Amino acid sequence: MKPIIVLALLTAACLLGDSMLYVVLPTHWSEAGLSSLWEVGVLLSVNRLIRLPLNPLVGWLYRKISTRQGVLFAIILAVSTTLSYGFIKGFLPLLIIRCIWGLAWTFLRLGSYFAIIDCSTELNRGHCMGTFNGLYRLGSLAGMLIGGFIADSFGLSITALLFGMITLLSIPAALLWVPNSKDTNVRKKEQPIPKSVLWKDSTILWALMTGTLVAMIYQGMFTATLSYLVQVHNSSIITIHGMVIGAASLAGILQAIRWGWEPWLAPWIGKKSDGKQGRRRILILSLLLASVLFILIPFQIPLLSWLMVILGIQITATSLTTLTDAIASDAASSSSKYFVLTAYSIAVDLGAAVGPFIGYLLNEYVESYAAYWAAVVILLFMTIAWMSPIKQTSVNN
Repeated sequence: MKPIIVLALLTAACLLGDSMLYVVLPTHWSEAGLSSLWEVGVLLSVNRLIRLPLNPLVGWLYRKISTRQGVLFAIILAVSTTLSYGFIKGFLPLLIIRCIWGLAWTFLRLGSYFAIIDCSTELNRGHCMGTFNGLYRLGSLAGMLIGGFIADSFGLSITALLFGMITLLSIPAALLWVPNSKDTNVRKKEQPIPKSVLWKDSTILWALMTGTLVAMIYQGMFTATLSYLVQVHNSSIITIHGMVIGAASLAGILQAIRWGWEPWLAPWIGKKSDGKQGRRRILILSLLLASVLFILIPFQIPLLSWLMVILGIQITATSLTTLTDAIASDAASSSSKYFVLTAYSIAVDLGAAVGPFIGYLLNEYVESYAAYWAAVVILLFMTIAWMSPIKQTSVNN
């Protein structure tokens, strides 16, 4: 577990600057040399879009280099981009920097996926994947909470400098503990799987489909529209026990709570899926629970009860993300891990990229809760699909 824990913490350190931007840039955009808020939206989304064409390239490069080399390269890029956020001004330069960060994240994620395959077996892969997912989100938690406070107090430049230095300090840990991929010769001899196999292997196909749809619902639609949802269902200002909270602030708190529990909840779910319960069974239960919770979103129930529904959805986000990653890793372990995990990474990025667009499109042009009704339909479809007898022999039962 040591290399996986180290990789997760290194990824968390690299995420500090990116996560900080999500709360700082919408309010400090003029300090960054931007002229309008639409530029903020582009800068916060382009790193996801650029990963779609980058995934195949980085997957191919990992067949030539070691995990340690790829992660070190990613850390250097992360340090450079984080420092740049505070000292380079203007939309076009920052757009290029955000694309570079997209490259860094692709190296980090694929390198971590490959390392988890190398360091795990079917008996502990879910636990390993859950541990990685839970720990690296600490970077998002610290970046948003601490970054917002520092930026409001001292400005964007000081925040970027501080986070850049913290990320720089992670390089020695990468040199000491990130696997150096002793199986380099095996990598070079491994023959790529023909693309036609991707559509013939039901395990790979369902892993890709589930990863895409889960990312679209949770990383895309739900996360991107959470502030909007809180405002539409309640108001711009919410009063809880006499305390006044803005819709955006409440959405941030709800997201931070999820990142706070993930370091222990994600590994626990992963470990459970390694045991007698099996990934398929827990996946179906999580999908069913998520369907019920999304159905409750439009109902006018007491505020605290409604917030419990939102937190319940956040729990299913942790569960489904951990399980789909583990299922994809299972599929990759029995075939070409580079081919399968690269395809899975593309699928997840595609879902996360189109999710916000679909969510706001449905909510604006159909009705205010249309995106969440759509999520219910998709979740029920996946539940029925995974209850198919074919799935019983496709993944860990």
